[in-house]
Amino acid sequence: MLALVGALVAAALWYGGWPGIQRDGTVTVATIFELLKLVFAVVAGIGGVAALVVAYRRQRVAEHTNALAEFAHQLAHTADLRAEVTKALAEAADERAKIETDRNGIRLFNERFAKASEQLGSEKAAVRLAGVYAMAGLADDWREGRQTCIDVLCAYLRMPYDPPEARSEAPTPANEQILTVDVESDRRAREEREVRHTVIRLIGRHLRLGIEDAASWGGFDFDFTGAVLDGGDFSRVTFSGGRVSFDGVRFSGGRVSFLAARFTGGDVSFNRATFTDGEVSFSHAQFSGGDVSFERAGFSGGRVSFIGARFSDGEVFFGGATFSAGEVSFNRAWFSGGLVYFGGETSGDEATFIGGRVSFRRARFDGGEVSLEGAAFKVPPTFDTWPNGIPPHGLSLPEGERGQMVGR
Repeated sequence: MLALVGALVAAALWYGGWPGIQRDGTVTVATIFELLKLVFAVVAGIGGVAALVVAYRRQRVAEHTNALAEFAHQLAHTADLRAEVTKALAEAADERAKIETDRNGIRLFNERFAKASEQLGSEKAAVRLAGVYAMAGLADDWREGRQTCIDVLCAYLRMPYDPPEARSEAPTPANEQILTVDVESDRRAREEREVRHTVIRLIGRHLRLGIEDAASWGGFDFDFTGAVLDGGDFSRVTFSGGRVSFDGVRFSGGRVSFLAARFTGGDVSFNRATFTDGEVSFSHAQFSGGDVSFERAGFSGGRVSFIGARFSDGEVFFGGATFSAGEVSFNRAWFSGGLVYFGGETSGDEATFIGGRVSFRRARFDGGEVSLEGAAFKVPPTFDTWPNGIPPHGLSLPEGERGQMVGR
């Protein structure tokens, strides 16, 4: 800075032609004043230069500070980006792990499914039984594949099946040889019946569970279409959703129990089912919602019981059904709501009573509608005697048949 001031002074002297300094013995006030002015000018110049230098340094410091702040901000932003990338990589790794776990789980389920299916196709009854339990266990563990497992078990019941013949307790010499020859086929038939009844038992067990239970099979579809049932336990099950088809099922013997079953929703169909032997019990069942159809069902033997059943909602339809033999009992049934319909709007849709015994003894009619109008009668069903011969409210009988039905 001093060099700069010196340079400025030298430049001024040069411009003034390097004036000489006269010396005399007297220093005047004017001379002192001029010297002071010169000193102040020099000092002011030096101060101005110093101020400029200080301002410049402050500006440089501020610029450096701003640069450092910007750099720190960039570092922080980079750190945030790095954290986000790290998080995204971690999430991607977790997702890959989950996908791999799911893939391994699905692979395991598929392997279990293939193994159970293979067992169900075995010629040995013991292996088939193991396959039944394996498929049911897989259905419990594999929610997404549960319907598929149920479909396989139902398909097993739809396979061709000839129930074993009743054994003769005292074979004669004439048929002893035949029995000996057929003993192996009879054994296989009885083993197959045990496998089939186990399937039904497991289905029934899962349909008794509350819908909130993780192992419940309620609400799924069950297709027994065309199956041959010579026994089975559906007692106290709940049909609350989905579609359950017993269409064309042949109830050919033994006892099939729907005791205290609850029909609360969905669609349950016995269309064209045939009841030819044994016993099918709907005793104390509750029909409280959904549709249950026996359209064109054939009641031609054995015993079908609706004793004590309660019909409080929904629709139970017997249009086109044929009652030709055996016994169908609605004794002590309670009709408090919904619709139970035996009629038909067109020819062929009406229920036909041509034989056997259909009974409504001690049944209660205090709500809903039970209609036999439009049905065809050769051997009409029987009812209790009512005061003045007038049917209770909600029970519709054809005028020309009342005398044959009441009090018989």
